[in-house]
Amino acid sequence: MQSEENQNTEPVDIPPVTGPYAEPWSLKKIIALAAVFGPAAIVASVSIGAGETIVVVRAGAWAGYNLLWLVLLSCVVKGIFVTYLLGRYTAVSGEYIGNRLVKLPGPRGWFLIAIVIFEMVGAPLAWVPIGKPCGALLHFLFKDALPSGVSQGVWENLITSCFITFALLFGLRISFEKLEKQQLIICAILVVGTIIGTLMVRPDFGKALVGSLRFGYLPEFPEWAPKDAIENPLLTMATAFGYVGGSVMGYIVYANWVSVHRWGMTSHQNIGSVRQRAANRDRIDYLPDQPEKVAQLRQILSPLRWDIGIGAIVLFIVTGAFMISGAAVLYGMESTFEGWSLLTDQASVWQNIHGSLVWVYYICIIVALWGTLQALPEIYARVMQEFFQAVWPHREWSYDTLRRWVCLYIFVTTMVLIWLNIPFDILTHIAGFILANFSIALMMLAALYLNSKLPTAYRTRPFMFIGALVSAAVLVTFAGISGWGLFVRLFAGV
Repeated sequence: MQSEENQNTEPVDIPPVTGPYAEPWSLKKIIALAAVFGPAAIVASVSIGAGETIVVVRAGAWAGYNLLWLVLLSCVVKGIFVTYLLGRYTAVSGEYIGNRLVKLPGPRGWFLIAIVIFEMVGAPLAWVPIGKPCGALLHFLFKDALPSGVSQGVWENLITSCFITFALLFGLRISFEKLEKQQLIICAILVVGTIIGTLMVRPDFGKALVGSLRFGYLPEFPEWAPKDAIENPLLTMATAFGYVGGSVMGYIVYANWVSVHRWGMTSHQNIGSVRQRAANRDRIDYLPDQPEKVAQLRQILSPLRWDIGIGAIVLFIVTGAFMISGAAVLYGMESTFEGWSLLTDQASVWQNIHGSLVWVYYICIIVALWGTLQALPEIYARVMQEFFQAVWPHREWSYDTLRRWVCLYIFVTTMVLIWLNIPFDILTHIAGFILANFSIALMMLAALYLNSKLPTAYRTRPFMFIGALVSAAVLVTFAGISGWGLFVRLFAGV
């Protein structure tokens, strides 16, 4: 038996390549690799909230096809590079990212605590723009069956409160395994539904292609667009960019789900001892340096690459379809889409085109937004458990307890915001800056730091590293635009 000292200095074994990953390329292998799609399905479906169903539709309604490049850029930067670098670190090292980031210079765990605070401050601001338009839409659908004598605004707030409450209750009870299966179904419904809806409105695909490739182009909003969009075009653009892809915790949790699926080094039979070795080192120096071992580990990362690739494609198809629909239909109708009846107004427009479109729209919208809200408690609690355990390792942090407290917090804060009737644009601008643009830019920088902690041979390939650097620059730029625009929007003239 090896001594403890030898065990702590010798490289660990790389898990063997098994299953479809060991087979030569064939249609059967491709189907098997595609079948690993799961964690990224949750990330994609959770991302499809107020950003995809409202913010990008409004951007299409005011800018036509000219901001499709914004959707593509956000999907590539966040759906591929941010997700991949965070998930890849855990898959290569076997270590949770929280256990590495807790060692950043400064007070122990300051970065992890800051990310949790940003998410918890911004979360209620993001829930209300998802829930309240749903309340308005459900009121529109069932208003004839509701008792009279209560104003429309009160009914919409009541229905919104119920919608969020039931989403939280279901989110408390659903397991990760059931959630993953549910979100796969939701992704399928969204992809099929949005493709059908887009084809039926007969968009100009030539203009859509041009708009997807005009990176950096900011069109002038027409005079009939809302005053806020015209006066703050950069903030409007940055908010749309931020809302495509969801909040920061949706990307952080992906690395945790890599461990749940036991991809890469997390499938090691002694993963506990591997993580213990990682905890005692400044760098990941326990991986073997033989080229064949490096190639073996890269090979067992295949499910990660396939999962993320499919997830990014789903996100782009659905988000792009919503913006194309806004450009094809609403731009010519000079639709402003202000207030909380944003989903209801869109449904009325589809009715004027073709009656069957309305139900395609209803199904896609309600399914997408319900799936988003129901999945968020799992995401919040899982990330918080990992981060708190890293910061305070001598205390046991219960996942179920954290999930209950998070749900209670979300319930109380969202109820307050719902009944205060804060304008939609204010909530989305603030949430977009805190949860997406600023926080995700920080996490991308953290992902580059994590990659640097891996042995040189195990770091991401040069073209992916260059893409990650460009992505970090893009995210920092949009965070700056969003932050400055929000400051001017809130405090200019005060």
